[in-house]
Amino acid sequence: MTWLAAIVNFTPLLGFLIAILWGKRLGEPKAAIAPVAALGVSFAASVALFVRILLGHGGDFSFTWFAVGGYELHVGFQLDRFGGLMALVVTTVSFMIHIYSTGYMHGDKLYGRYFAYLNLFSAAMLGLVLANNYLQAFIFWELVGLTSYLLIGFWFEKPEAANAGMKAFITTRLGDVGLLIGILLVFTVTGTFHFGTLFGLLEHGALAPALVVAAALLVFAGAVGKSAQLPLHVWLPDAMEGPTPVSALIHAATMVAAGVYLVARSFPLFVAASAASEVVAYVGAATALMAATIAVVQVDIKRVLAYSTISQLGYMMLALGCGSQTAGIFHLYTHAFFKALLFLGAGAVIHACHTNDMREMGGLGRRMKGTAITFVVAALALAGIPPLSGFFSKDEILVAVVDHGGWFLAFAAFFTVFLTAFYMFRAIFLTFGGDAKEKAAGAHEAPWKMLGPMVFLCLLAVVAGWVGIPGVGPGFAEIAGFHVHGEHHGFNFGAAGASLALALGGIALAWALYHLKVYPVAKIYKRFRPIAFVLERKYFFDDVYGFLFVKGTVAFARAWGIFDNYVVDGAVNGSAWLTVMWAKFKGWFDLAVVDGLVNFAGWITQGFGKVFRRIQTGYVQEYLLVLACGVVAILIAVLIMI
Repeated sequence: MTWLAAIVNFTPLLGFLIAILWGKRLGEPKAAIAPVAALGVSFAASVALFVRILLGHGGDFSFTWFAVGGYELHVGFQLDRFGGLMALVVTTVSFMIHIYSTGYMHGDKLYGRYFAYLNLFSAAMLGLVLANNYLQAFIFWELVGLTSYLLIGFWFEKPEAANAGMKAFITTRLGDVGLLIGILLVFTVTGTFHFGTLFGLLEHGALAPALVVAAALLVFAGAVGKSAQLPLHVWLPDAMEGPTPVSALIHAATMVAAGVYLVARSFPLFVAASAASEVVAYVGAATALMAATIAVVQVDIKRVLAYSTISQLGYMMLALGCGSQTAGIFHLYTHAFFKALLFLGAGAVIHACHTNDMREMGGLGRRMKGTAITFVVAALALAGIPPLSGFFSKDEILVAVVDHGGWFLAFAAFFTVFLTAFYMFRAIFLTFGGDAKEKAAGAHEAPWKMLGPMVFLCLLAVVAGWVGIPGVGPGFAEIAGFHVHGEHHGFNFGAAGASLALALGGIALAWALYHLKVYPVAKIYKRFRPIAFVLERKYFFDDVYGFLFVKGTVAFARAWGIFDNYVVDGAVNGSAWLTVMWAKFKGWFDLAVVDGLVNFAGWITQGFGKVFRRIQTGYVQEYLLVLACGVVAILIAVLIMI
């Protein structure tokens, strides 16, 4: 089993090395052969691995990495159904995106480097989902962040792309600090990073409740950054500056799914910390509703999908916060296929029209029928229309919210259903419906290198959720190997009916406004201009962050520069001036005062010497004369006094 897991995890690394070392020399299309083949092998191995896990051959496999002071640090693979399923989802989507990219990236001067980064990104995500301990998971977690920076900023000649990569890297690091603190906190108390050992201690009540809550919230902090939850969601829409296949990979089954995966993998922590679970639920609900409202006014087709991704990630967090591990991961599983398909469809449209602006498209349904059909199927799945996959996974979330959530959670969940259907079909009618605009006039269908993966993902978008049909199979919870304490697994006709009605209502409204044009959209914007302005400004998150952190940092740097120049340097320069002046004064004092006093004493001594040496002549007669004069002087003085 471990050799299969090693093939799944490390084969993409081999593709990365070949592409990064010889990709430029091989050129297009040879540079893509090794990376695509590596993902193909990894995909086949992940299928075999998951089958063997289902047959009961899984387990927890650990190996000693190194020993320090009697403590052994282990690494290994967690080969349970959950990890095996995640690896299968990652390799499936990544393999399709690799194939699609061979057509999409045709002619790019960094063709080989692109596939090298794509392989490394996939390997990092696979290492994360197969890790059996927090330390190993964190290493791959950071590698996912690094490779996302490289891919988002791939076209680094564009300032927008370079800035977007930096924004993603810095923003996600904020959450990662919390995650690292949480991991170290747990290790300090328990002495282990291992999932199984830690959750065993938790089950036996060996951890203090306050520690459990703190650890759960810190783990969630990391997930907030990676999975673009409020308030760290701002990096993900700007990540659209990378190549569209990168957007599909990041937004479908890899980077943004990493946060949801980690919360689900740490689910025992959140079950034991109800306060933390409540935070997860409310943050997820607020994120889902906020992002869906912003998507309604976007005109860039990729940004519509970006905000849709943020909204759906909020749904997944909402389900996990409401205590349904099954619903959250079921939606992650189905979302991976139809969201990857939506991005690949958007990429095909952009490839044909050379613009992201939906207002410059139109009429593409007649020119790109294959792309249009697959895009509509994916949009229907996202909207939750039966019998497509999204209907079943979204129904699980709504049931969990109805059973365990409050009124705000229920309102956010159901209203987001309506908004999701509306903004997706708004995008469809603007892009594929109506008359062709100038840039869409010469559009043509994507080549089979691009259309083939889209058709395959379209099939999965239809059937992937059927494991959730009651009575059809064992159910997603059993397939994923979840313990379903207290989870609801019956089909809720009320929730499903309300969801379907709201989704159809959203589609009908989009059809009326953007296809039939029963009422001018411009008038709606004008009438609700304040609301539209708030939505177009994305609730001012970027403005506030730009003012506080970007401009604030620049202002602080400038102020520090002024302080450094005028105060610090002034103090240093002043100190230097004082030192020089003191040295000059000291030199003058030494010369004028100290040396002057010494010289004056010498001069006095010499003067007295000159005077008194004349007295000391050595002649006796002169001494007698002086003595006689002295006696006479004394006598005269006595006589005067008398």
